[in-house]
Amino acid sequence: MKKLLLGLLIALSSCTVQKINSSLKKSEVFDKGHLGFMLLDPGKGKTLVEINSDKYFIPASNTKIFTFYTSYSILGDGLVNGLNYLERGDSLIFWGTGDPSLLHPDFKNDQVIEFLKSSDKKLFLVDNFAQVSAFGPGWSWDWYPYYYAAERSAFPVYGNVVRFSKSKEEKDFRVYPLRFKPELESVPKFGTYNYSFSRKRAENTFPFFFTEKAKTEAFQVDIPSITSPELTKRLLEEATGRSITLIRNQYYLNADPKKLQTAPADSLYAQMMKISDNFLAEQLLLLVSDQLNNSLSTADAIDYAKENLLKNLPDEPIWVDGSGLSARNMFTPRSIIALLGKIREEVPWEKIQAYFPAGGESGTIRNWYKADEGQPPYVYAKSGSLSMTTALSGYLLTKRGKILHFSCLLNNYQIPTNDLRTELQKVLYFIHDRY
Repeated sequence: MKKLLLGLLIALSSCTVQKINSSLKKSEVFDKGHLGFMLLDPGKGKTLVEINSDKYFIPASNTKIFTFYTSYSILGDGLVNGLNYLERGDSLIFWGTGDPSLLHPDFKNDQVIEFLKSSDKKLFLVDNFAQVSAFGPGWSWDWYPYYYAAERSAFPVYGNVVRFSKSKEEKDFRVYPLRFKPELESVPKFGTYNYSFSRKRAENTFPFFFTEKAKTEAFQVDIPSITSPELTKRLLEEATGRSITLIRNQYYLNADPKKLQTAPADSLYAQMMKISDNFLAEQLLLLVSDQLNNSLSTADAIDYAKENLLKNLPDEPIWVDGSGLSARNMFTPRSIIALLGKIREEVPWEKIQAYFPAGGESGTIRNWYKADEGQPPYVYAKSGSLSMTTALSGYLLTKRGKILHFSCLLNNYQIPTNDLRTELQKVLYFIHDRY
């Protein structure tokens, strides 16, 4: 009897896998572009489905899975280093580590400010901004006024953005940081919106309109600011109430500095992964580089990860930035599956659930992959989206208690993204329900 039951279970499982394969390969939606898919049952060590898993695809924000693993491996889940500094006689000489949390509108971390305010020494800021280019390789020039392309920098302050926000109860909008309020420029309304905020391409001037109807609405808009050593100096002076001298003596950057710990890495990982925060992803790789070499280089962080952390992946990642904004990134589904396995081995499951978006519940997939009424999420996965690119990779929980690893990369589609997501949602729910 036991053998008969086992045989039936194997037959049912095989039939389910065949149906999953068929739903992917014969889909009229997926057939309109290029599909890479892999589904692994790690408990059995068995690949259940494999479609173009060895082919390279543009991953969009699935790149952040690589950034997360690299950052977690090097920085851990404790506090990150938010400031490099030296004490020389009556001087405190300091420079940035890439820490994105300083006075960030979502974190408002002020450890660096309090540290500088409390020092009885003269303050000198070393200009190491040349180590970091504002935009990543392959980024589009016309992304400059959108939050998803906030400038990278050696010493971010206020998240390198200006936040415009309003609650329903407020009659006027707020500006954070307030020092940019004089830089607002009222313009005539255009389009059908009740409010709009932008930035001039080459200056920190922010055109906006705000109608009477907008006074009844709640909103929050982040617009990138142009960064520079001089602006950073001014922002720090305003926040600390101290005079700061900007110096360009690169000699200090070769020293072995003390490091001031600031924000919890946990909070940075969770926000990066859940809402797909490109700015945090880029800055995390700079923090990795600082931790490794006391210098800021995205390329150095990536090279270290490829050589020391990701050497055993099936295919070498073609990886150029932290966020996935660049279409020059290319990964294979089977390498993403291998990385998901490494994360499962090294990161506690409860932390994975805290970091990754949860289907129907949180982050970028809160409106997709919803579980049955009253049931917990069955998908914990990182989404990705660029022009003609959609991706989703992560962990799928079945009703039989299995945790499967999956990666779906979709490229060169000219149909609505939601059509792809709807089709993938059907496939993932079928796996959840039947396997």
